[in-house]
Amino acid sequence: MSKKSSVEGKILDAAYHLFLQKGYRHTTMDDIAAELGMSKKTLYKYYDGKLELLSASFEILKTKLTAKVEAILDNRYISFPLKLKSSLTVVATHLAPINPELFEDLREFAPEIWEDLTSYINESAYLRFAKLIEQGIAQGLVNPRINISLVVLLYAAAVQSLLDPKFYSQFPDDMQKGIKIPPSDIYDQAISIIYNGILTEEARSEFQNA
Repeated sequence: MSKKSSVEGKILDAAYHLFLQKGYRHTTMDDIAAELGMSKKTLYKYYDGKLELLSASFEILKTKLTAKVEAILDNRYISFPLKLKSSLTVVATHLAPINPELFEDLREFAPEIWEDLTSYINESAYLRFAKLIEQGIAQGLVNPRINISLVVLLYAAAVQSLLDPKFYSQFPDDMQKGIKIPPSDIYDQAISIIYNGILTEEARSEFQNA
């Protein structure tokens, strides 16, 4: 890796950390420069502004997610239930740290990045999870009567809803308070509910113990 690439990587890591911590709106180039221990002038030599940093950060996130999920799906030595559990864990691990406030910032202040990310989630869900469910049906581990597109739609809707504060705001205060659990737990429970419901008894046992 070149020195320039190494510095750019460190800048993106610092910027993404601050975006997760403070949100996009409340993070400034001054904050990022201070986090890195460099001058803002030096920071601007690498990136024109925080919108470019945000976009680059999410491109890296998408690349990592795609590579890890694809590696799981293409591994012939992993059983179907473990593939399912592992791929869902990868998605939750990468998306859970992104708090709803950051996604609200994206929609308001960086709508193109918001649309690009939600499109990625939808397309990724369809292309990869549809493929995985088809594998399960072929192996007799997923109920063949289920509608694959519907299951994928439920998955994508669950992911987007969990990221969207406007979705929460439609419900009574007591229900909103009840969902105040760690994001990683929300993903784990919501996705387990969806996918436990499509597995046969044999596969469900292995999924729960994976």
